[in-house]
Amino acid sequence: MPSPSHIRNFCIIAHIDHGKTTLSDRLLETTHTLQRREMQEQVLDSMDLERERGITIKCHPVTMRYIDEKRLEWILNLIDTPGHVDFSYEVSRSLAACEGALLLVDAAQGIEAQTVANAQLAMQQGLIVIPVLNKIDLPGARPEEVLRQLEDILAIPREEALRASAKTGLGIAEIFVAIIERIPAPKGSDYPQTRCLIFDSVFNTYQGVICYVRIFSGELRAGDEVLMMGTQQHTVVKEVGIFSPQMQKTDVLRSGQVGYVVSNFKRVADVKIGDTVTLYRDPAPEMLRGYKDVRPMVFSGLYPLDTSQYGKLQAALERLQLNDAALVFQSESSTALGFGFRCGFLGLLHMEIVQERLRREYDLDVISTYPGVVYRVHLTDGSQKEIDNPLLLPDASSIASIQEPTLTATLHISNDAIGDILSLVSEKRGICGRTETVDTQRVMLVCQLPLSEILVDFNDRLKSITRGYGSMDYELGDYVAADLVRLDILVNGESIEPFASMVHRDKAASRGRELCEKLKELLPKQLFKIAIQAAVGANVVARETLGALRKDVTAKCYGGDITRKRKLLEKQKEGKKRMKQIGKVSIPQDAFLKILKSSH
Repeated sequence: MPSPSHIRNFCIIAHIDHGKTTLSDRLLETTHTLQRREMQEQVLDSMDLERERGITIKCHPVTMRYIDEKRLEWILNLIDTPGHVDFSYEVSRSLAACEGALLLVDAAQGIEAQTVANAQLAMQQGLIVIPVLNKIDLPGARPEEVLRQLEDILAIPREEALRASAKTGLGIAEIFVAIIERIPAPKGSDYPQTRCLIFDSVFNTYQGVICYVRIFSGELRAGDEVLMMGTQQHTVVKEVGIFSPQMQKTDVLRSGQVGYVVSNFKRVADVKIGDTVTLYRDPAPEMLRGYKDVRPMVFSGLYPLDTSQYGKLQAALERLQLNDAALVFQSESSTALGFGFRCGFLGLLHMEIVQERLRREYDLDVISTYPGVVYRVHLTDGSQKEIDNPLLLPDASSIASIQEPTLTATLHISNDAIGDILSLVSEKRGICGRTETVDTQRVMLVCQLPLSEILVDFNDRLKSITRGYGSMDYELGDYVAADLVRLDILVNGESIEPFASMVHRDKAASRGRELCEKLKELLPKQLFKIAIQAAVGANVVARETLGALRKDVTAKCYGGDITRKRKLLEKQKEGKKRMKQIGKVSIPQDAFLKILKSSH
């Protein structure tokens, strides 16, 4: 086992689709961590979902052994990171377990929003950043332009940048040399007590909770009794090992190494990501600097299609929460959809991924309600409430003001799209703060936007306006007072809970009209007319009428006086009036499903 001075811990950070996973494949291949016959595209993307979408969702650690030109052996621990803005929390956890980072930039596309955000995250953590220009072999590569962007935007000297092509293997040898020479050996190894950082965890049906750890000082062996410093839980270590890239059992994990620990924990709640593990008999006096508690930005209700699967959904969410610290949930019930959970997510992609994982990994079909955010409601008595569900909004007479969360969005777009993007920002009630020129073709806009406005279609429209070249990064801003109201949907005078939403007063009428029109298309006709209304308090702001299903009562009349037909139609009319007074509209579940899906 090499000494800590021959260990290097690093991660790869980049914007989505800049070739991060391809580079990790080449590194594995070059170090013979996997034989050529075992190689496949996206080795570290173990989920089917990651392969299909071409994105990384979870961070994946792997240990590689590298022999340099002087025949010296080095242990290189790579922690793969996601690139999408919704998973920046995963990135921050990977960075805390490393001393250096490869900053990958596409030589054709240049620096994107997430490149800037991830590079700044790494610099704030004090990591050594090695810039790598990838896809240098592409006909559209613009290396000189991208090097200038590195200097102007990130203040990284162009001389530090390496040129490579992860697909062909060009420049891979230089990357290994840079990792060994520029990234320092693991820090903190001289601390007297054992301290390990839990940067991820997974649940295994047979082994229980498996923690992914970075050993900062001391060592861990099977049989050691350990203490979780954050939760004060203690347990016995059953097995330790490294990733190569599958789990490989070893006798001991020493200072500087990255590996896994199997313990006696069987409950998901016993392990907290970001916690410090120390020896129970000789505990460390202070914890390692963990992570800030992540705050969900988007809330939505998840309900099982079959109400008998409520318990199964709860168990599945608990297991997902174990290796996805950003997911929070609590139980709630709805008259229309039965029992379910109010879940908090980092963003819409995160919400979509969780739903897809529930469907694939746990065989659960779920309905999700319209996504919303957390509002601060200031009451007339001076108190304050936080609500994430429109149904919990107090009576309008007791509300002094409502504040909504905002965010600062950084948009990287092409020059010819500025006009359309500015009109999109103003349509979403946003303000453009400043504009910076990146190069001759691209600009960077910094905008303030309400979080609720960008939830549903902002990113899609940004991509379509910029023909796929625009990119966005955001960080949560302050709460700002806004003229917000609760929009209720009434069918035959009865409020339909799952369709309630918080909207700006100026948009209430158009949003209400849109929902009423959709419901008119989806609801089955009854034997009487149905009023579909959108209301703000007692004021109806939009209305559609669903026509009655008419039975042909005159079918039995063959000839004769017209008054016979009129008499039958008048009788039917009276019956429909009585029916409307006592008639109750039942909305089929597939109508809920369709309208909630079309609202997203």
